[in-house]
Amino acid sequence: MRSKLFVPCTRPELFAKALDSAADGICLDLEDAVSEARKDEARDCVRQLLAGVDAAADGKTLIVRVNAMDTPHFERDVAAVAMPGVHLVNLPKPESPAHVQAAAEAIERAERTHGVTTPIGLLLNIETPSALRMASQLALAHPRVKGLQLGLGDLFEPLGIARRAPEAIQQAMFAVRIAAGEAGVYAYDSAFADIRDAEGFRAEAKLARNLGFLGKTCIHPSQVAIANEVFRPTDDEIAHACKVVEAAREADAKGIGAYVVDGKMIDIPFVLRARAIVESARGLGLLPG
Repeated sequence: MRSKLFVPCTRPELFAKALDSAADGICLDLEDAVSEARKDEARDCVRQLLAGVDAAADGKTLIVRVNAMDTPHFERDVAAVAMPGVHLVNLPKPESPAHVQAAAEAIERAERTHGVTTPIGLLLNIETPSALRMASQLALAHPRVKGLQLGLGDLFEPLGIARRAPEAIQQAMFAVRIAAGEAGVYAYDSAFADIRDAEGFRAEAKLARNLGFLGKTCIHPSQVAIANEVFRPTDDEIAHACKVVEAAREADAKGIGAYVVDGKMIDIPFVLRARAIVESARGLGLLPG
C-alpha cells in the first residue's frame, strides 16, 4: 500500500472517485474530517457503501478511521463498519496495550454480528508522546495489529515542534520504524497538510521510504501519484534484488553462507531485503509471478 487516500465519510459523492483513483488504499474517515453533529450521518454513509458491491470488488485496501476510544462514538463506529470488505480499522490515539486489546475485542464482536469471516486488522496511530514511547508495546498488544501509522501533526503541534523540522521528523520516523520492526508489523507515514507543496510531500515521502516505511498517507488526489512513484522499487533495485535472490539459491545449494553480488558482500539480511523487493515488484506487476 504505497498510497492511502483519505475520504471524509460525509462526502459520499467522493467515494466512487476514490475507489477509481490510483491509490492503493482508501481510508474512510469518521474522525477529524467529520464534525460532532454529523457523526451518525457519516456512519450511515459508510454502511451504505459497504453494503454495496463497489468496495468489495475494487481490490483496494479499504480502511476506516474510527473515533478514539475515549469518545462516545468509538463503539458505534466499530459496530457500524466492521463489515465484509473492510481490511483495517485505523485507531486514533491508543493510550495503552489494554486499549488496543479492547479495540480488538470490539471489532471481534462486530464481526460476529455482521458475519465477517476474514479478520479485520488494526492500524494504530502513533500521534501522542505516550504512544511514541510505548509504540512497540502497542504493536505487540494483539495479533490484529498490522501496522503503526505516524501522525506528525497531532504529535508535534501541541508540543510546539515545527511540523517541517527535518531533525524532529527523522527521529519520530526512526522510532516508529524500529518499534514496528520489533513487532513484525509495517510502518506507515503521516499526512502532509500543504497540498500545494508537491516537492515537500515528495521529500518527506523519500525520507520515509529510506527509513523503511511502507507508504504515505494522502489527503488530496494530487499526492497519490507522487507516493506511488516514491514507494515503488526502482528498476535498479529490482534488477539487483533478482540477482541476489538467484545467487542465494545457488549459494544455499553449495552450502555457502556469504558471497558477492555486483561487488557487494551478501548474507542473510541482504537476502531477506532482496526477497521483499522482488515480492513487492511482483505485487505491482513489475515482474512475472
